[in-house]
Amino acid sequence: MPSHAARFAAVSAVLLASHEVADHAVQTNTDAITKGRPGREGRAACGRHVASYVATQAAALALLDRTLNLGLNWRRAAAALAVSAGTHYAIDRCAGHWAETGPGAPLLVRAAHATGKGGWFAADPQAPYRYDQTLHKGCLAAASLIAAL
Repeated sequence: MPSHAARFAAVSAVLLASHEVADHAVQTNTDAITKGRPGREGRAACGRHVASYVATQAAALALLDRTLNLGLNWRRAAAALAVSAGTHYAIDRCAGHWAETGPGAPLLVRAAHATGKGGWFAADPQAPYRYDQTLHKGCLAAASLIAAL
């Protein structure tokens, strides 16, 4: 049986790789454009994207476990995928809102501005995407730990 550290490394690698595939190759253009919009349309687009995202991650994780015989606990793997899906949805609902500063802005956006990211968002056109990806990858590290134990 592989060690927790070996499982963590393998799970981290596959969740990160499948994140890139799901976020950039699998996601539809329509969902990418629409997922941050207010109301039902935005929620539905984000939900569709997250469904395909977590399906991609689940398939990659199952293939990894089977191929490398990692012995993952599937309750923990399911919990990890739930964390990945839930956090991905919350982060992606902020799409198009990173410049907002008012009380109607999403909580994660307000938190980013409260920690001084507003100047970066204003100065660097790539900052919102980079910040979004940073949040996703931090959440993937937590999900990887959950799955690996």
